Amino acid sequence: MAEKLTMSAADWFLLVCLSVLWGGSFFFAKVAVEDLPPLTLALGRVAIAATILAVLARTRGENLAPLAQAWPAFAVLGLLNCAIPFSLIFWGQTHIPSGLASILNATTPIFTVLVAHVATRDEKLTGAKLVGVVAGFLGVAVMLGPGTLTGIGADAWSQLACLAAAISYALAGVYGRHLTGLPAVTVATGQLIAASIVLTPLAAFVDRPWTLPAPSPAALGALLALAALSTALAYVIYFRILARAGATNLLLVTFLIPISAIMLGTIVLGERLAPHHFAGMAVIALGLAAIDGRPARTLARAFRPHKPH
Repeated sequence: MAEKLTMSAADWFLLVCLSVLWGGSFFFAKVAVEDLPPLTLALGRVAIAATILAVLARTRGENLAPLAQAWPAFAVLGLLNCAIPFSLIFWGQTHIPSGLASILNATTPIFTVLVAHVATRDEKLTGAKLVGVVAGFLGVAVMLGPGTLTGIGADAWSQLACLAAAISYALAGVYGRHLTGLPAVTVATGQLIAASIVLTPLAAFVDRPWTLPAPSPAALGALLALAALSTALAYVIYFRILARAGATNLLLVTFLIPISAIMLGTIVLGERLAPHHFAGMAVIALGLAAIDGRPARTLARAFRPHKPH
């Protein structure tokens, strides 16, 4: 019988760290995409991150031979987890607000639950998990507020692109379990190298970056942060959680990303949280609890009548 994957306290801590790193990615991307076209930005993100992780792996003495031995798997993962979703989201953010892009990205666990149900033995769809996913998505919608949702009728292609990116992430989260026997740095490096190889000719053909004006210091700084923090470091954490807790639990991070983005805005930009932000966080917390299942099991044990001896 397949072991049911659950989240430990350490996994939840890593998930929160990952949400902060990826919550910042929407901000960094919005700054960088002002000067850099989407494919060029995606290529810069994966190429710089791949270089950082390759150097880190060699410094730690890790064996990178699996990159050549399992290159087809890394190629698929690089497409599903980097090249396709990064390009789609960056293109989407040239037409729609970052908040709307993030709420569309929050549909990833919904697709992941469905993909994992079909493709895995230990992450089957349950009623509680489905309720939790729907609650989480509703919580994100509540937190972002009705003002963000007023633009849903416009720029339909950009919104569809962000939804397609969410589907790609869901497929990657399930497919990535084939490589969970390898070190997290090795897997992250492999997918980023593969994505760089795919994006190089595409960016050259579509964007012709050598013909563009030099990007501003702000755009370059955002690109470096996007590559080093929101990609290199984030994917090491990503694959560590994936190996220990499974794809469905891992992609709960998409519910937490908007929370992280609002917190960063409050601390860095002096923004204030509105009541609907707190309401959204509460609904998201309920959704996470429903999917995880442990709070419900704890309450059930607490109220279960004791049998007389």
